Amino acid sequence: MFDVITIGSITRDNFLEGDFPIVKSPTAPSGKAIFLPFGEKLEVKKVYSTIGGNSANASVTFARQGFKTACFGKVGDDLSGKEIAEKLKKEKVRPLFTVSKNRPTAYSVLLLEKGERTILGYHGASDTMRLRDIPWKNLKAKWWYLSLAGESDKFLKPLLNFAKKNNIKVAFNPSGHHIKHKRNEILSSLKDISFLVLNESEAADLVGIPFKNEKAVFKKLDKLMPGIVAVTDGPNGVTVSDGEYLYKAGIFKEQKVVDRTGAGDAFGSGFVAGLLKSQKSKIKSQKEVISYAIRLASANATSVVEQAGATEGILTNKQFESARWKNLKINVKEL
Repeated sequence: MFDVITIGSITRDNFLEGDFPIVKSPTAPSGKAIFLPFGEKLEVKKVYSTIGGNSANASVTFARQGFKTACFGKVGDDLSGKEIAEKLKKEKVRPLFTVSKNRPTAYSVLLLEKGERTILGYHGASDTMRLRDIPWKNLKAKWWYLSLAGESDKFLKPLLNFAKKNNIKVAFNPSGHHIKHKRNEILSSLKDISFLVLNESEAADLVGIPFKNEKAVFKKLDKLMPGIVAVTDGPNGVTVSDGEYLYKAGIFKEQKVVDRTGAGDAFGSGFVAGLLKSQKSKIKSQKEVISYAIRLASANATSVVEQAGATEGILTNKQFESARWKNLKINVKEL
């Protein structure tokens, strides 16, 4: 039996690093945009191709932390799908791929500039998932890490029903698209979730409470689910609730921000890896378990943003034991 199976998107990520002009943009959420003049040819400094997608990214974390891991998702019948499968095998992840004959593997082009990026994404085969594509008999594990992108969000209920019948714990990272279109379904499903990870805006949208009223957000989530909730705030850190206490932590200092792609996946999967590792260690108290999981998750996310690509910086078990990742200030208070 697998320790963890990751379920979600699988993509071919292609990074282009260059001196892209940054301009003010009142219509962009950040207020800034990359300027690409129409009809011109622009040079890039570096090109880099790797694997991506929630399922693939998370699977590498679990494998590098020493867990028996599989990765499920849908790819195209093409070179990209085959290369991703080979890359995961080298990481000691078993690919459990369904193959589309009609659409190619999901594909992203990421334009990098000063640590930030603009992503051009094509969902491809990921959006053709059907219930018959799910290899139920191969999906038994101790944990699932679930992050359903695009149209695959329709399988949340069937997956959770299967997990419940087979005593599989579920970690869930819903997308903004999923929350927007199936908010009530997610809320009614939280009773079957062991770990939920969101960013601040996603948490606010899910419960319908502005995150400035942080305590109310967590109280509502804790009422709906028995497990642990983590709400991230990018470079500002994370707040975690176990229903009794709130844990607040910043981040490990970054040596250099190269690319923030995959930081969320690295945090969420790192946290679950921390929970699993705690079960095999001498850590007993709930506070110690969650503090350890926060430290591993934060270290993993920081390491990822220091390299281009969502998996290149993911920590191995040995790397996490280095002195750099030993100390992270975590404040704990009653909810």
